[in-house]
Amino acid sequence: MAHVHGNALALGRLASWAATGTESRMYSSREARDAEIEQLAALPAAELRKLAHASAEELGRALDGLSPDQWQQPVVTATGRTVPATEIPWIRAREVAVHAVDLDAGVTFADLPDDLRTAVAVEVVTKRAAGPEGPALTAWLTGRSTEAPTLGPWL
Repeated sequence: MAHVHGNALALGRLASWAATGTESRMYSSREARDAEIEQLAALPAAELRKLAHASAEELGRALDGLSPDQWQQPVVTATGRTVPATEIPWIRAREVAVHAVDLDAGVTFADLPDDLRTAVAVEVVTKRAAGPEGPALTAWLTGRSTEAPTLGPWL
């Protein structure tokens, strides 16, 4: 939940960037992101739930306020990709879906809508196939290897 809350805040910074044209990165550094998550994770569950709901609502308002031109403004994701602000809702949907599964509270990937699950899988496989894991992943996915490749962090 700490990550989901922090993600809403970070994406809110991208929405602000799109709205104002003033650069506002999701996180100042990977270390700052990790420290924020760790600090938030120490909060009582009820407080964290309240914060997560509030940050989600705030992000929704920020996105609702973007004009058609602002939606096209380039922003930089946590992974360093430059994308139009139109990508922000996808980034949020992906994060919420994956972390809903991570919470181990009864939601599995089988519970996600087919199109969402497929989009997440395609994005992850596309990224992996283009990286150093690509050859081993391709061999395994095409049945040319019986050993699944060892994969690092997904983002």
